[in-house]
Amino acid sequence: MAVDSEKSGYDGKVWSICRMPFWQTNQTSPSSSSTSSMHNVHLQNQSFQSVDRSTRPSSSSVSSVAKSLLPTRRRLRLDPPNKLYFPYEPGKQVRSAIAIKNTCKSHVAFKFQTTAPKSCYMRPPGGLLAPGESIIATVFKFVEPPENSEKPIDQKSKVKFKIMSLKVQGEMDYAPELFDEQRDQVAVEQILRVVFLDPERSSPAMDKLKRQLAEAEAALEARKKPIEETGPRIVGEGLVIDEWKERRERYLARQQVEGVDSV
Repeated sequence: MAVDSEKSGYDGKVWSICRMPFWQTNQTSPSSSSTSSMHNVHLQNQSFQSVDRSTRPSSSSVSSVAKSLLPTRRRLRLDPPNKLYFPYEPGKQVRSAIAIKNTCKSHVAFKFQTTAPKSCYMRPPGGLLAPGESIIATVFKFVEPPENSEKPIDQKSKVKFKIMSLKVQGEMDYAPELFDEQRDQVAVEQILRVVFLDPERSSPAMDKLKRQLAEAEAALEARKKPIEETGPRIVGEGLVIDEWKERRERYLARQQVEGVDSV
């Protein structure tokens, strides 16, 4: 009997073990597995959204990057656009010229700067241009003699020039201090590098330089020349009046009367 009870008990244990197969011990119900999988997907989406929000740039940063990639809108048109041509004459002061035109609908102030202010200067160093107005500026430079056996015309100058612009409100007197007072509105139009030309050799650049220098000299002489009078003014019904002569005659007459009275 003891053996039978032990056997039956053993069989019960075996049956109880066989009644729950081993593949069902770690298996969950279909509803619980689907719920857990949906929860995992939801957490994963939340993590992706948080990462996306953290890595997504703001609208302001996007606009600033877009502005930096866009080309700068020029206020001035330069001719030549990015170079200053000088005749190569060592030991002498030579000249270059550049045409500057205002292409904006507002008044624009411009200003020259150079890396060698002791050996270079500009005429004019700055000014104010109305919409559509243009001017030819002259640049003076002292050419250093060559220091080595390099060909003179092949020597490169390290001197550079910079032209800056500033929009202003209407006509006003030009002052260099405007560029310091409104520094955040100043734009760099162009960095000009120096190119030497052979003065004894004809070239399109040399011919253009001579033509621009002649135009700049003519404009300078025109500004220096006093305004010629077109003749005496006619007032009323054809009466010719010379104010200066009339005032002088009245003054002399008054002096004569005062002299007679004193006698």
